[in-house]
Amino acid sequence: MASNKVALITGAGSGVGRAVAIRFLKDGYKVGLMGRRADALNETIALAGPGEAIALPADVTDPVQVNAAFDALVAKFGRIDVVFNNAGIGAPPVQWDELPVEQWKAVVDTNLSGVFYCMQAAFRVMKRQSPKGGRIINNGSVSSYTPRPFSAAYTATKHAVLGLTKTGALDGREHDIAVGQIDIGNALTDMARKMTTGVLQANGTTAVEAVMDVEHVANAVAHMASLPLEANVLTMNVMATKMPFVGRG
Repeated sequence: MASNKVALITGAGSGVGRAVAIRFLKDGYKVGLMGRRADALNETIALAGPGEAIALPADVTDPVQVNAAFDALVAKFGRIDVVFNNAGIGAPPVQWDELPVEQWKAVVDTNLSGVFYCMQAAFRVMKRQSPKGGRIINNGSVSSYTPRPFSAAYTATKHAVLGLTKTGALDGREHDIAVGQIDIGNALTDMARKMTTGVLQANGTTAVEAVMDVEHVANAVAHMASLPLEANVLTMNVMATKMPFVGRG
């Protein structure tokens, strides 16, 4: 149990973020739920049941909103021990020359710049609180290592998130800030539901892919968060066992 620990979760209104927020609240964390839609955040809080939580409506692509959300959580609960950078979007699976530049920029703004803004805010808070330090967990993807067809924007940003994770882990040492990353493969959320009906494969065929319950992801993030700051899971891959990722299909 994480008595008196405070966590901030982005993208907490649905999917992985919602599952992790519910798990953290059940584990006794005080939780700030960040996302663009207040109604979705409040729905997550209601689904979690008893617990200390605050909805923080904010867009991760706006550093002013990000910093205001972090400050609001500190004002409410006094500190921040864990940040789960989960908010992310994808782009349509189209040929490179058919991807609108504005769509590319939207993915970069959310998946890369949004993570940076939240890490920057986390460092600002964690360096100065007493006792100092904390943990940042970034939501990468199996796309951090291996792309799907026609996923340039998503894959590029997830590769970049791994760079933020590793540099954050290095630069956080002197401040007792541990930074790690969870790379998820086919957790069954609304975003991944298309896997159950068939998605494009590298060989040009379409195939149904194995999926796993999102609760396994929530359990993994909870484990990463539970470690003392002297220990860190730098990267963890949690995936549906039979999904076509390891090997050649």
